[in-house]
Amino acid sequence: MARLLVLRAAPYRHSSHLCAATLLVLSPSQHRHFASFPSSPPTAARRILPSPLRVPIRAVESSPGPTKEEKEPSPAADEAQEPPTPAASAFDVEELGWGNQLAVKLRMLVAPPWQRVRKGSVLNMKLRGEISDQLKTRFSSGLSLPQICENFVKAAYDPRISGIYLHIEPLRCGWGKVDEIRRHIVDFKKSGKFVVGYMPVCGEKEYYLACACGELYAPPSAYVALFGLTVQQTFLRGVLEKVGIEPEIQRIGKYKSAGDQLARKSMSNEVREMLATLLDNIYGNWLDMISSTHGKKREEIEEFINSGVYQVARLKEEGWITDLMYDDEVMAMLKERVGQKDKKSLRTVDYSKYSRVSKRTLGLQGGEQIAIIRASGSITRTRSPLSAPSSGIIAEQLIEKIRTVRESEKYKAVILRIDSPGGDALASDLMWREIRLLANSKPVVASMSDVAASGGYYMAMAAPVIVAEKLTLTGSIGVVTGKFCLQKLYERIDFNKEILSKGRYAELSAADQRPLRPDEAELFEKSAQNAYVLFRDKAAMSRSMSVDKMEIVAQGRVWSGQDAFSRGLVDSVGGLSQALAIAKQKANIPKDKKIQLVEISKPSPTLPELLSGIGSSLLGVDRAVKGALQDVSSLSGVQARMDGILFENLGEMSGANQLSMLIKDIISYFD
Repeated sequence: MARLLVLRAAPYRHSSHLCAATLLVLSPSQHRHFASFPSSPPTAARRILPSPLRVPIRAVESSPGPTKEEKEPSPAADEAQEPPTPAASAFDVEELGWGNQLAVKLRMLVAPPWQRVRKGSVLNMKLRGEISDQLKTRFSSGLSLPQICENFVKAAYDPRISGIYLHIEPLRCGWGKVDEIRRHIVDFKKSGKFVVGYMPVCGEKEYYLACACGELYAPPSAYVALFGLTVQQTFLRGVLEKVGIEPEIQRIGKYKSAGDQLARKSMSNEVREMLATLLDNIYGNWLDMISSTHGKKREEIEEFINSGVYQVARLKEEGWITDLMYDDEVMAMLKERVGQKDKKSLRTVDYSKYSRVSKRTLGLQGGEQIAIIRASGSITRTRSPLSAPSSGIIAEQLIEKIRTVRESEKYKAVILRIDSPGGDALASDLMWREIRLLANSKPVVASMSDVAASGGYYMAMAAPVIVAEKLTLTGSIGVVTGKFCLQKLYERIDFNKEILSKGRYAELSAADQRPLRPDEAELFEKSAQNAYVLFRDKAAMSRSMSVDKMEIVAQGRVWSGQDAFSRGLVDSVGGLSQALAIAKQKANIPKDKKIQLVEISKPSPTLPELLSGIGSSLLGVDRAVKGALQDVSSLSGVQARMDGILFENLGEMSGANQLSMLIKDIISYFD
């Protein structure tokens, strides 16, 4: 993420996972209002090339939410108050002094070759597949959300960049990340430079992002599937029974769906209610955003979708896209727009190269330092021998980072950026403690990405202020533990296992050749219940709620960010820029002062990472399978974990990926 250049924010007002089912959905997020797309491509005469003397100032959306003292969150779902509508962010333009202009020009002249960009270039970024919330090295595969967003900010300031050409392909990430990118597209447009989108495959999520562009094009043969959204849950209890495996699952919380995939044959009423609410939030928000984009009623948009939109020509007819053009035609149009007269192809710089352009080169380095600690993936307490570099949240490593920041005087505040469905309950609690200690020494703000649920929420609730996107998945305050009884399977394959033990409950975890005795089952349940009570009570204390109120919103229920706000589980609705504005105010940094966002433990290329990347490319090893092996070696004890809710279309996943995800969910139950 880029350090904010000049922040102009409205005053902040403080308002108030065991893996199981694979749930799938498609959709959008925060309300923003834009003009409908033009019906034909603009001509070269309409191009906008901003003066290098005027620089856009990245602004921050302000939270409209009332203070905690002004509004007590309603605990009951039927009494929940309306979620906040995020305020539109202001976007200012500031004249640079001649000294700063000269310094930037000199730094560009002496920049190393990998940071040089020809004047009049177009930043060409392709958004597809998975998007990580972590920084990536040049040796890492995939896209990085911080680098994508930073590229938008740098391009807005960079006088060498005329505009952005954005290729949007099928995305496999949550709506929190989509909202963050969309916000940067909107802010970039206010710089006066163009941002043109190209969308060969159109689903709900892709269109939600693409319609933020000033112009949107698609090839005449584009795949279109705007049919609505679904949520799915799969169950394996019947399959396991047929092979002689009996799952013994203890889940605490009537909405805690982790474990249902193994323990049940159908969806419980409580889980059905929870998923239906999440689906309503996502789909309703998608309809509202599209209707405001096109200046139409929500009912009109819904009627259009219900007609079954599969022809790209219909999108053109209804004004949902600018025109039907092939990629080469769009690039030729952009070449004319930027005034490139030679016969060469459009002068572009790609995502990878532009990510290496230093912020300092553009005069964006300086000011008070705010640290950002990123925590992404499943939570484990220690590193497993099978752990890949930067895989998941390893508590002992994150604690070291937290302590380093706490002991340093140079960081005025801390952003804890969380993108995690949870994991080991003990590890979550140990990190909770360290975050609390950190918050005693300097301002700490938790910023949620796609998901911060169960163990992920456990971490976040240690921060005095929590910021979530409208469609972040959060909450899931509950725990799950389980084991398998393999007695029937062993009998079928003529396998025998004998155990000698001392102590009444010594075989509680070791004996898988027989079911639990009644007294063992009782102890098993009490252990899980104890972990839940500790989690719930700490959540109540951290959020200044009574235990009774917290129990109503806990019970393992997953909430959207907007619903979590109305129930007091988070303090503000917004993205990373919102969290930065709050941290800046809490650190008493004047509004007109720049801040520098410092990434803690920036990634560096390591030999294991290089070998891992090469091996994956050459052998085609699926990351999900490697993740399953890692989970097998690390999962043990009680889990504070949300089940695998994935905001993507199952139809876009290969059969191999679906199977590997299923295998991972099954294997992760073996401790």
